[in-house]
Amino acid sequence: MKTKSIWRFTLLAAIPAMVLGQKTSSIKQKPNIIYILTDDLGYAELGCYGQEKIETPHIDQLAQNGIRFTQNYSGSPVSAPSRCITFTGLHSGHSYIRGNDEMPERGNVWSHAAMLADSTLEGQRPLPKGTVTIPLILKQAGYVTACMGKWGLGYPGSEGTPNKMGFDFFYGYNCQRQAHTYYPPFLYRNESREFLPNSLFEPNTKLPTGADPYNNDSYANYTQKVYSGDIIYEETIKWMEKHSDKPFFLAWTTPLTHVPLQVPEKWVKYYVDKFGDEKPYLGDKGYYPCRYPHATYAAMVSYLDEQVGGLIDKLKELGIYDNTIILFTSDNGPTFNGGSDSPWFDSAKPFVSDVNWGKTSLREGGIRVPLIVTWEDNIKKNTVSNHIMASWDIMPTLCELAGITPPKTDGISFVPELFGKNQPKHEYLYWEYPENGGSKAVRMGKWKGLTQDIKTEGESKMLLFDIENDILEKNDLSSKYPYIVNEIRLKMNESHEEPIVKKFAL
Repeated sequence: MKTKSIWRFTLLAAIPAMVLGQKTSSIKQKPNIIYILTDDLGYAELGCYGQEKIETPHIDQLAQNGIRFTQNYSGSPVSAPSRCITFTGLHSGHSYIRGNDEMPERGNVWSHAAMLADSTLEGQRPLPKGTVTIPLILKQAGYVTACMGKWGLGYPGSEGTPNKMGFDFFYGYNCQRQAHTYYPPFLYRNESREFLPNSLFEPNTKLPTGADPYNNDSYANYTQKVYSGDIIYEETIKWMEKHSDKPFFLAWTTPLTHVPLQVPEKWVKYYVDKFGDEKPYLGDKGYYPCRYPHATYAAMVSYLDEQVGGLIDKLKELGIYDNTIILFTSDNGPTFNGGSDSPWFDSAKPFVSDVNWGKTSLREGGIRVPLIVTWEDNIKKNTVSNHIMASWDIMPTLCELAGITPPKTDGISFVPELFGKNQPKHEYLYWEYPENGGSKAVRMGKWKGLTQDIKTEGESKMLLFDIENDILEKNDLSSKYPYIVNEIRLKMNESHEEPIVKKFAL
């Protein structure tokens, strides 16, 4: 096994101060940057990526006004490591956080009542003090920074909270388990809880005994006074209004469209009318029951789409739309629980949308995600790119757009691709994922190597797919091309460094 090289765990002390603010671009005015990170949004859950049941006109318009990437990958198939990889620019063979870690050694971390009484039970394993992140670098370069939505990279009071990782302002869920309800009793404003007029209602609470699952009244307790999506969006708009006179970096890390199935009634009614009656979801796959699961999931996507439209309108009203770069993407592929029905929506199309092929999997459906980038009058409209890329490319890209030198990362800036120039390419992309049995994957040109169930079966068996001609990953060609298997195995070995956190070991 390789030992950890010093630069991989990038710390602020390792970067000269002159690099953090060094100008390298001919861009005359620093653009505003808005990075919209959705949660569990599948590759094909937008109209511009082939969705046929859910309506997303505002996001589709983003694609019409900019560039849509068809071979963009998330850093991981689950939430926390995906965010860590994006914000640090290090892939999962080098990153500090490589899986979701709720740190259960602290106590009853899965009890929302216990977390309400004791904030030390909230949150996930924190990024270490001094970790270099996108907001930290942009802040050093004169940007004001904010994160709105879900964090998941450091529990309250730790060194990994948003404010300690470079964000001037944070509003939303510190803890991703708290985001398992859209009607929480509190959200965080920076480092402090801000209580809402919602009572605690534990996720996974089933319908009362004897309740009629076809009666809407049976679900009344699952809707409360303040919907988190509403108030996070309102805070986002207010923050933009306050900081419209200076360059800003806004990470809108919305918890949508992660289950539970909860959304304001307006959009649910719209899709009930469109889809017709359906069988209720009774909560047998976690989270809350839901009277109209298909309609409600579609409503969550369209609700988010409506907010994206409102954000763009606000940028235009403030007169800063033309100097604002917007990136829209997802942290991983579509989920399989909580009443969401990815096969019904064909959420990962053209990839497989079934269980063990989307979220928590290194199959294409688990890590191939949408990416749309717009910048009025700078990026050619209605462009489609087949450039093979991943979320660890975000840091060098944003640094180049801001006119500063990035730290050393695993990424390659895709700014040339945005502007139709000669784009440097990755030799290969690498993932490792310690949960769900343990797996590794490499994308190298048209080839994809995949090892699964490493913790029980080891790494001797590798599946090999020709992704260009077998997007469903059905035909294992490892016996036909052993030299490709060997080459990919070498790439896996050279990309893997032993994790500092032993829980993430494979």
